[in-house]
Amino acid sequence: MTVRQARDGALSVSGVSVVVDGNVLVDDAAFDAPAGAVTALLGPNGAGKSTLLRAVSGIHRPDGGTVEFEGADLLAMRRRDRARRVALVEQEATTELPLTARAVAGLGRTPHEALLGGRDPSSDDVVTRALTDAGALPLADREVPSLSGGERQRVLLARALAQQPRLLLLDEPMNHLDIAAQLDVLALLARLAADGVTVVAALHDLALAASHADHVVVMSRGRVVADGPTAETLTPDLIAAVHGVRAAWTTNPLTGRPLLALD
Repeated sequence: MTVRQARDGALSVSGVSVVVDGNVLVDDAAFDAPAGAVTALLGPNGAGKSTLLRAVSGIHRPDGGTVEFEGADLLAMRRRDRARRVALVEQEATTELPLTARAVAGLGRTPHEALLGGRDPSSDDVVTRALTDAGALPLADREVPSLSGGERQRVLLARALAQQPRLLLLDEPMNHLDIAAQLDVLALLARLAADGVTVVAALHDLALAASHADHVVVMSRGRVVADGPTAETLTPDLIAAVHGVRAAWTTNPLTGRPLLALD
C-alpha cells in the first residue's frame, strides 16, 4: 500500500484500492486535494474516477487504504457524521418518485436534523439558497421525473449544497449541461473553494479542467499516475501518454488565463 503524508491538503487519500468481482477497479490510489481549491479528477473512460470518488465518500467502502479529511478518518466515522462533512454528486443518481425539486434538495438537510424528529429551523433558508446557487430555484415546484437531464443535474447539485459540506465531490457534474450552464457550475465551484470548501470533481473535458482547476489528479487504468498544480502536472507528454492526444499550453485571449489546446 502506498502511504503518504498529507501536504497542506484538507483531503489525503492513501493506498485506496477497490476490487469488484475479482477485478481491480482502483489500485493503490494516493493523492492530496488542497483546501480552498478546485481539484479536477481526470482520466479516460474506465480509468476508475467514479469508483474512486465513491470510495472517498464512503458510499463504496474500499478494500484497502485510508481517507483523511481535515485530520479525521472519514471511513471510521458514522455515516451521519460523515454526511455532515462530505457530499457526493453522482452522475445519474435521481428518483422517479413524484418529488418536487425542493423536496429532493431538502433531502440534503437530513444529516442535520435531530434523530427524534426535531427540525433545523434554518433548513428552509438553506435549501432555497442551495437551489439558487445551483440555478434550480425556478424548478423548485416541479416534480423531478418531469425535468430534463440538465435540470435534474442542477437539482442533485442543490441537494449536495444543502448538506453544507466541507468536502464536495462531484462525478461528471457537467453531464447534460449546455456550455453556459457548465461555466456557471465552474464559477460556483470556484466560489465554494474561495469560501474554504475542498472541491474534487471528475471532469471529462480536459480543456475546461485545465482552465478552471487549481489542482489535478490524473488516473489511468485504475491508478493515480500524477497529481499536483494544474499547469505543472498536465504536461503535453502526460496528456499524450494517458489520453493519446497532442496538447499545448497557450493563453485564452478572452480571459488571460492559461488555455490547453488539444488536437
